[in-house]
Formats: sequence, C-alpha cells, structure tokens
Amino acid sequence: MDGFEALLRAHSAALERYVRFRVSSSAAAEDLLQEIRLSAYFNFSSLRNPAAFQSWLLQIARSKCGDYFRKQAKERQLQEKVYLESKMLAACSGAASGAAVREILSALSENNRQILYLVYWRELPQKEIARLLQIPEGTVKSRLYTAKQQFKKLWEQRTNEKKGEWNMNTLPKIMPDYTIEQAKGEPFAVCWEEIMGWFIVPKIGETLQWAMYDFPERIRTERMEMKVLGPAEVHGIRGVQIRTVEYDPMECNSAGGQKVVERSLIAQLTDTHCRILAESHKEGGVQRLYTFLDGDPFLDNWGFGEDNCGNEIHLKPKGEICRSGNIVTAVNKPFLLDVVGRYTIAIGGKRYDTICVMDIGTYIDGGVVTEQFLDENGRTILWRRFNHDTWAIEHHGTPWSQRLPENETLMVNGEPYVHWYDCITDYIL
Repeated sequence: MDGFEALLRAHSAALERYVRFRVSSSAAAEDLLQEIRLSAYFNFSSLRNPAAFQSWLLQIARSKCGDYFRKQAKERQLQEKVYLESKMLAACSGAASGAAVREILSALSENNRQILYLVYWRELPQKEIARLLQIPEGTVKSRLYTAKQQFKKLWEQRTNEKKGEWNMNTLPKIMPDYTIEQAKGEPFAVCWEEIMGWFIVPKIGETLQWAMYDFPERIRTERMEMKVLGPAEVHGIRGVQIRTVEYDPMECNSAGGQKVVERSLIAQLTDTHCRILAESHKEGGVQRLYTFLDGDPFLDNWGFGEDNCGNEIHLKPKGEICRSGNIVTAVNKPFLLDVVGRYTIAIGGKRYDTICVMDIGTYIDGGVVTEQFLDENGRTILWRRFNHDTWAIEHHGTPWSQRLPENETLMVNGEPYVHWYDCITDYIL
C-alpha cells in the first residue's frame, strides 16, 4: 500500500478543504475524514487508474458527507417528534396547558389538525394514513411537516409573547446546526441595504433581533434588539434614529461593564451606500455622543469606508478577493469587501441560495475577516467572524489557534484566521 500512502499525502489538502468547507463542526469533519481515509484504503484495489485518485477520493468524500447529512436530518426529525409529543401530548395532562394545545389546534387548518391527530393521537404509520385519506404517502409526509411547523410556530408565539415588549426568546440559546455548500452558477447581484455589522435596514418601521454565538460551544452570548423610531438629522444630514438594546454584551461593547446597554444610532441609506452618522449611549452616568465629525473616536467604532462613505449597497464580484475552499487571496487595499462565490446555506430546516461577501481587515486594528451570506433580498442569512492567529494577543495572551483548536481556519494570503463566533437574525426564523 505504499502507492496508496503517497497518493493520499499528495491529495490530502484537497480532501480536507472539500470536507471542512461542507461540515461546520470540526469534530464531525475530523471523524468524516477518518472514515473516508479508511474507506479509500480498503477499496484502493478497485481503483484501476491511479491518475484518477483525487476524483475517486472526492467521490468517496461526497458519499460520506451525504450519509452524514442524511443522519443529521433523521436526528432533527426525531428531535421534532419528541418536541411535539412533549408539547402536545404531555400538555394535555393539565387543564390549563391542555386548553392551550386545543386553542392552537383550533387555529390550524383542517388538514393540519387531521394529520396531527392521526399521527400523534392515533399513532398510525404514514402508510396507513395514506390509505385512509386516499392520498400518496409523499403527501402525508409533506402535510405532516407543514402541520408540525405551524403548530411549533403558534406554540412559541403563544408562550413567548409579551405585550409591549420585544422578546429575545425567539432566538435559540444554542446555534442551530448548519451546512455551507458551494452552489453551481455565478453569484447573483444584490441590493444590500443593511447597516454593515448591525443587520438592520435603516427604514421607518423596521425592527430586528439578532444574536452572537461563540464556537465551538455554539452558545448564545450577546443579544440585540433594534427598532427604527423615525426621521433624524445630524449636522444637516437626514437619516433615521434606531434604538438598540444589547443584552450581555462582550467587554468591548459593555460601556463600562453594563449587562444591558441602550444605544441610539442615526443611520442614513442612500441610493449607493449605507452608513452610521452618529451614536449615543450612557456610560458612568454620562450620556456620550459621537458623530461623523468627531474623527477617530467615531470612525474607530462606527465608521466605514473612505471619509465614512459607508458600505456600498449594490454588490457584485469585483475580483479583489478570490476564494477556493478555505484558501483566500486578496489585493492589499483598505476597506476590502467583495463577493467571493455562491453558496447554499442549510440552517433551521430551511435552505437558502446565497452569495458570500467577505470583508478583510476593515476594522481599525485589522486582523479580522468576516463572511456574510446574503440571500437574493440582500438580507443576512449567516455571518461568521475569523480572527488572525495573533489578533489582540496582548489582551488574550495566546494565539487563537491554541485558544480555539477545534475551530475552522481560513488561510488569507498565507496567514491563518481562526473562526470565533457567528451571528444570525430573526429574519431566518
């Protein structure tokens, strides 16, 4: 098997890029890589042409990744079943909660009530339900999925709703599993009207909730509620005022160690750019105000682009950042942001056709790379942050590859950047 070992070493990097780019969990990716290597070893004798080793190896990888995703899907279906049974069946043991279940069931369509009754009360197999209703078994599966989703949504609305308040409970405490898969076709152009890094569109009536999740634990940390209140003006420039409430902010955002930080942002959306004009918050009993005329104290935290022009909203590939798997090359220039490809994001039981927008080193101290996956509406489906291995090392004390050894790594112009945290918004819920 000396020939096998040599071929595996030669194509190991391609194999790892293929698997790690498709599977977000480092532990799962490592297990899959081991399975693929073993499968290739035991089946190597079936390969007639060694020159085709890489395509043959990646075909094995494609099959193993498919098995992994199917297993994940089955586990999610089981979790949904347990969730619904606990909420629907166990709830009926009490008068109050039983009334809640009946109230929700009464709000469902006749088809949805019928399918839930047959599955969870009569406990009939789907084949038998198809026979009774005289419909294809595939239709039974489709109706059941729709009914479960509608019941779950109504249950969460009923139990979480608080009049006059926003409620962050709609954002899960644990980051949902997701996959990122490169899609066929060219990236599509989008109109991206969100404020960069804040995800809200600065238009009257817009509201948004979003949260950050540290990896590899996937635990929700900082949470945000935002609402556009109305028109505003700063130094003669018109925009809108946005109220933000940050819960459990990280140290750099805590305004002196506060657990809840309220801010007011003034933002402007034009035909070409979106930018923040001013920010205000209370710190140490003092209301602090920064505007775009305050130079570095404002630009270091709230500004973007040359002379704070903001982030451009009409996005299409410019060729300034190129990506192949986890290998990224980019030109050397400030405020570097570009579309690097088209990807399918599967998250929370939904699939999204997206483009990936990468931002390299635009933070004032550099050393940060972000991935932002936008759908055709220009809304964020998933946002991911990567730190240079030595980013803020004087504060953290150790390289990020040692702090987070399980996390994904990007190589940008030959330098390692380690995945730190993700953000999702209620747009995808």
